[in-house]
Amino acid sequence: MKKVLQLFFVLCLAMQIHAQEKTITGIVSDVNGLPLPTATVLVQGTTNGTSTDFEGKYTIKANIGDILVYTYVGYVPTEKTVGASNTIHVSLQPNTSLDEVVVTAIGIKREEKTLGHTSQNIVNSLSGKVSGVSVNASRHKQKVKRLSNAKPFRVENKFNNPGCSTRIVIRGNTSISKNHEPLVIIDGVVLDNSKPKSNKENKTSGLADLNKEDIKTISVIKGSEATSLYGVQGANGVLIIQTKKGNYTLPKPIKQAIKKSIKKQPQDIAKTHESYEEIVENNFETTVSSPLSTFSIDVDKASYSNVRRMINKAQHIPADAVKIEEMVNYFDYNYPEPTAQHPFAIHTEFVVTPWNKDTRLVKIGLQGKMHKNEELPPSNLTFLIDVSGSMRAQNKLPLLKSAFKLLVNQLREQDRVSIVVYAGAAGVVLEPTSGKDKEKILTALNKLQSGGATAGGEGIELAYALAQKNFKKNGNNRVILATDGDFNVGASSDKDMQTLIEEKRKSGVFLSVLGFGYGNYKDSKLETLADKGNGNHAFIDTMQEAQKVFGKEFGGTLYTIAKDVKIQVEFNPNKVQAYRLIGYENRLLADEDFIDDSKDAGELGSGHTVTALYEVIPVGVKSAYLKDVTDLKYTKKEVSTNFQDELLTVKFRYKKPEGEKSIEMVHIQKDKVVEASQDMQFAASVALFGMQLRYSQYHNNSKIEDVISLAESGRGKDKFGYRAEFIRLVTSYQNI
Repeated sequence: MKKVLQLFFVLCLAMQIHAQEKTITGIVSDVNGLPLPTATVLVQGTTNGTSTDFEGKYTIKANIGDILVYTYVGYVPTEKTVGASNTIHVSLQPNTSLDEVVVTAIGIKREEKTLGHTSQNIVNSLSGKVSGVSVNASRHKQKVKRLSNAKPFRVENKFNNPGCSTRIVIRGNTSISKNHEPLVIIDGVVLDNSKPKSNKENKTSGLADLNKEDIKTISVIKGSEATSLYGVQGANGVLIIQTKKGNYTLPKPIKQAIKKSIKKQPQDIAKTHESYEEIVENNFETTVSSPLSTFSIDVDKASYSNVRRMINKAQHIPADAVKIEEMVNYFDYNYPEPTAQHPFAIHTEFVVTPWNKDTRLVKIGLQGKMHKNEELPPSNLTFLIDVSGSMRAQNKLPLLKSAFKLLVNQLREQDRVSIVVYAGAAGVVLEPTSGKDKEKILTALNKLQSGGATAGGEGIELAYALAQKNFKKNGNNRVILATDGDFNVGASSDKDMQTLIEEKRKSGVFLSVLGFGYGNYKDSKLETLADKGNGNHAFIDTMQEAQKVFGKEFGGTLYTIAKDVKIQVEFNPNKVQAYRLIGYENRLLADEDFIDDSKDAGELGSGHTVTALYEVIPVGVKSAYLKDVTDLKYTKKEVSTNFQDELLTVKFRYKKPEGEKSIEMVHIQKDKVVEASQDMQFAASVALFGMQLRYSQYHNNSKIEDVISLAESGRGKDKFGYRAEFIRLVTSYQNI
């Protein structure tokens, strides 16, 4: 009987505990009431957690008395105790600490410190200014002092004389070999400070050449946080230095060390296997000698979502990962749709440059004609899915499956889907299937498992062969490649992929490329495939982005309305002294390519917008950006005195999706400065942020606050909340 009673009491207690568990819902927002997507909500002391959706909403199960911890990058963590209510809304406060020295053992701790006002070596200035820091000089070695509870950060000058490099050792719970040095990053560039270097003047090169008066912040990160943010490069800790000027000019010895370091190791930060094509920023061109600017349009948006991913994970952003045109084109702008026979309309705007009152900003916008999904021609889609071992992570193949379900659910009976997969080899897992049979398609997707090597070239061959076999005349024939870009079997280099895909595009089959995951992401390879395959490139980091690509922009992602779209701008030398195209560095064309129909260019999808920005220096304005050029002996430059009211002429060439001959359109911009529209202000804010991330020499010492102010002025109606998200993102970056 006693045992029965004990069992009864245990059951009652269990029922009582279970009865206390409840489902908590709410919204996580910032101080302005704007929702914070991907914020983390965790039951303290447990692994029970969740993230907010795009509208900042969350749902989590918890017991009365549990403490919920709310965190978001750049904001102060907040705790709430679960009580009687089933609804808990939280407003997070931004972390506003700036101009700081950060010392971290296994995380990030912020403390405001002064760096002093002498011009002594920046390495020596760390001693006594940062908790746990001391300087060990050769022949006068001192014991490392442990201050308070901080893990020691030790600086050793091995020779204590000019001409020798300074040795840095970051220590944690256990000692590490003094031959292992931390990763040093100055204004976003990895510095190789591991070897002594000297010049003829016997001056120390590397970190020692920095004047501490030029330093804005110093961050020291180590332990699991360092390896989490910076991969194996951060195994011995990371020293991050930001100068007061984002475009700080380094001394020649440091430039040489940086250049040598970049050649030795990739500028990958999340892990050491991501790759980005080098970008050389466009400079100002003199109008008299170079009046034409020619480039291909770019509707890819992968760079923005990739940068967003890095900021949300508090990771360093490699400069070459920032493609300003892709960031600007991530957003929609209020351009009227075309009304004439052409598939897109042209719009221009001319204003004072927000970050430089001595220059002007020109915006060129294209708006593609919008087609409803039911108006699109029948589709012949071939899903080409990477199921190799590198796709095992949760943000790769599992996210890919969920994303493709959004696409499948929009297919019609007349649409056909095939699925090809590749790992160590390629194979067909689903023969052409009607969009009506969604269950069969989804079942095939759900069965996919990852493992093996990555025979990407073989997969592309098989996918195109299947697409060509089932080709729909006057239909939408497209291969949709989903991968992290890690091709390592067969043809795999960027050049190999370009050659392969240029041959395949002759079939009339278009290509869309979707990048997934991080740590192994091959942006340069995927961009090459999309560019040469008459398609587009997107990076999907969340279901929110999948919904944008496959939901909101379904037609633009899958249906091309114009191909080989080229832009050529002729500037009037009577009005424009010099100009520079902001972004599009990898899309530049020779002037003669504009009328050459054999030259490939970008594609425009249904409803897509394309925006390009030029910064121009008016005639008569003195600028440090312009250098004197000697007069020519044999060539006389004569400028027409006509067209005095014109600033520039824009010419466009495009082909119909099935056509081979280009069609030309012309648009003239008058020399009349107007007040910037909301679209212009917002596009300028995104471009300015991109310039700051790239440490551009042209952002004119602007601040993050300038980006935020400009973006807020241009936010407008913001129906889907993407502009508000950008403002939150920049604010988060400001506080990292």
